[in-house]
Amino acid sequence: MTPVELSRTVLHAVRRAVDAGQLTVSVPERAVVAPPGPGGCGDYATTIALQLARPAGRTPRYVAEVLRPYLLDADHVADVVLTGPGFLNISLHRTAPADLVRRILALGPRYGHRAPGPAAGHAPTARLHCAPEPRALVVLDAAARLLRSQGAVVRTSCDAPPGAGWSRVLGVHVDAVGPPPEGPDVTLVRPVPAASDDPVRLGGLTSLGRSAGRWALLLPAAHDRPHLDDEQRRAHLVQHERNPLFRVRYAHARTRALVRNAADLGFTADPAALTAPAPGPTGHASHTSPTGHASHTGHAGHTGPTTPPATNAPALLASLADHPRVLAAAAAQRAPDRLARHLVTVADVTLPFLPTVLPRGAEKPSAAHRARLALAEAAGTVLAGGLSLLGIDAPDHL
Repeated sequence: MTPVELSRTVLHAVRRAVDAGQLTVSVPERAVVAPPGPGGCGDYATTIALQLARPAGRTPRYVAEVLRPYLLDADHVADVVLTGPGFLNISLHRTAPADLVRRILALGPRYGHRAPGPAAGHAPTARLHCAPEPRALVVLDAAARLLRSQGAVVRTSCDAPPGAGWSRVLGVHVDAVGPPPEGPDVTLVRPVPAASDDPVRLGGLTSLGRSAGRWALLLPAAHDRPHLDDEQRRAHLVQHERNPLFRVRYAHARTRALVRNAADLGFTADPAALTAPAPGPTGHASHTSPTGHASHTGHAGHTGPTTPPATNAPALLASLADHPRVLAAAAAQRAPDRLARHLVTVADVTLPFLPTVLPRGAEKPSAAHRARLALAEAAGTVLAGGLSLLGIDAPDHL
């Protein structure tokens, strides 16, 4: 269960308590879940009881006690503990790794997306407006993609028509041109500009092309100015690990290559074995697992190279599980830079994992290799889907 899914579970518990007449409150739009603070326990904690106490006319402790049985009734929730004035500490069942990877592979690039309401009128609406400046339009375009991924109906507008040359290169367009609309659903997109209307500077931006140009404008936070001098432009194009965009696209391309190589070796992905190694009598792993060494029992004569242990698989799983939360937060805050930095994090934990996927030497493909291949494929899926939301392509060959 991802943090976003757990947040929805908490809201569902509130809704059930309201329907049962145990609480008289309006169900909020979101419930914050986060790692437990000092004195907490479990996997996640939520302050929903403190949030609802005043409108319910009850103490936070009372609200927490009402919600606890509904949370315990939810799938994947193993235990709920009350601490402090009304914190709900939630522990999850440990069946997540294989389920998470299956979900990612089943949903593909739409993993982390939210479906709109049953009717168009039930979908949240958002209107985004900006000045006809390259960075503002690229941020607006990426924010609109993120909002649509979360089920929102989005309309975009600009003070004046974007420049035909650079807007075509960067792949941006708006639904309407004119003064900013009015209303509570309007967001004025105003990042610090990266370039003026100077043709020389705009020419330097468009020389990056669509993918590198958009990345250069999206990676910095809105209050930071992207640097687009000659040296920085070269840095955005270099095919080297110093370039974050290259690492993200390279990690995706490597995952696709592993899928092709595994097919040549006669095996495909299967996340079923994605579990932690079981400790043996001496405390060491006693069987082959996707996250540890293979047992040497019965293989004393084996001298060929063996696949290294996937020691960072938990970090990779955690980054993939966090993807829906990042999408929701980036959409809510109109901050595509959050997604860009998250993709760099996913790539940086994916790349060290990839050498553990394929068998080496005389090794035969095992359940561990199939599970690792599934995890690698899931990582590539998240990277490709995230880049697509930023308007950047994810080539299979790089």
